[in-house]
Amino acid sequence: MPEPVPPPPLPVTWRPRRGRIVAYGFAVLIVAGAVIMAVFIAESFKLPDRVAIVAFGCAVAYVLHLLGRVRVEADEEGITIVNAVRTHRYTWPEILDVTLLVGDPWPRIDFSDGRTIGAMGIQGSEKPRARRATAELEALIRDRGEARED
Repeated sequence: MPEPVPPPPLPVTWRPRRGRIVAYGFAVLIVAGAVIMAVFIAESFKLPDRVAIVAFGCAVAYVLHLLGRVRVEADEEGITIVNAVRTHRYTWPEILDVTLLVGDPWPRIDFSDGRTIGAMGIQGSEKPRARRATAELEALIRDRGEARED
């Protein structure tokens, strides 16, 4: 059985590395490509068409930003889970457990009201980092949560 991980000092933020690089890298490429295309497109395309091309590129970049901003933040009061579309805030007594099974895209956090929320800020594809982050979050839940193990 692996050695238990001590809880990290607070505040702490877990965020994916590769996912952010890919999301923001492609966002820059798409916006740059849209601008270049709008500048060099055929003369038959007028200003509104060119603006629409750039606006579409910016809309795609915004969606990529939503994917790149995911994170899990822990502080003295609880955790904030920033997923692609929603942000959730919970206090330590509300959190029961965190689980990351082999093959899961991200850990699931169980709450006292019966809800389970995926924490996209810890990406299962980054295996060693994900295991470490999940273990640290689990240690914080044991240390600060209501279901403390004495």
